[in-house]
Amino acid sequence: MEDWVVENLFNGNRELQIQAATQLSKLSSKQRHRLAETGVIPPLISMLQSQDFEAIEASLLALLGLAFGSERNKIRIVKSGIIPVLLELLQSESEELIELSMAAMLILSSCKPNKSIIASAGAIQLLLQILNDVNNSLCSIQARVDAIATLQNLSTCHQTIPLIASSGAIYTLLQLIHGYEKSSELTEKAISLLESIIFSSEDLVSETVRIAGAIRIIVEAMEEGSPQCKEHAVGILLHICQSCRDKYRGLILMEGVMPGLLQLSVDGTWGAKNMARDLLFLLRDCSDYASTSKQSRHELMEQIMQAIDADGEKVDGTTLRLVQEMINKLNI
Repeated sequence: MEDWVVENLFNGNRELQIQAATQLSKLSSKQRHRLAETGVIPPLISMLQSQDFEAIEASLLALLGLAFGSERNKIRIVKSGIIPVLLELLQSESEELIELSMAAMLILSSCKPNKSIIASAGAIQLLLQILNDVNNSLCSIQARVDAIATLQNLSTCHQTIPLIASSGAIYTLLQLIHGYEKSSELTEKAISLLESIIFSSEDLVSETVRIAGAIRIIVEAMEEGSPQCKEHAVGILLHICQSCRDKYRGLILMEGVMPGLLQLSVDGTWGAKNMARDLLFLLRDCSDYASTSKQSRHELMEQIMQAIDADGEKVDGTTLRLVQEMINKLNI
């Protein structure tokens, strides 16, 4: 069977090539890896350029099968020139081909040697363009999730973060976080990528805060998102406040952050709880952050309540309970 697949990928007519690519997808992992050694990747990439939907689909599925679980094959596929072809397919008029092409881009971008090649080919700009085009009905939610995940993969190569940021990623991600359901996978991945970008540079903290409504959007994600989304959101707010407390403390408080922060400090993930408590201390009207451990529980509660009052929030029994629970957990 393996010999038949190789023979028809190289020398078969259209129908036989499609059958061979389809059969390749069904083979075991060990068989697929053996086939990669025979040089089947270039003819599969040639099929992607055929303008034939059935041939392109069969080839993409075969290439996904070859790439899955094999760093060597991921490198081979990229070295064989697939990235420019995938970028063309991502602009096609087929939702299915866009989704398959995005899945291929995601898998290939997970391999370290491929990251700079993919970034230099113009993938970052195209991925952000796709994410910006909210009216593109051909781009499914899954394709958008994979696009963000691909950018996240590329961002782990430190040299690509400035390119991602300079291409307008911060604004795009904020709009996605604002526009989609806060508990969705897309929002979770978007705020995770935003956190990675912001943490890479103090200049990018300033750029984020300058965007109208940015802190409000992050606060909403902290209040309404999934547990992981909330953790990323409070991490961003804490980092912003830590970068320049005098400049950003008031901006964060103005967005009514205190009730959600108190809730998170009690029932968030382990990481979210710790970051929420750190941010609560930074937001207090106290210039000496290091003096926290010396403050009485009564004084700390009073300052947190004053901050909530300043937000215009009504201090009810639930809020009082949250404050008390948070303080009781501090062991001070």
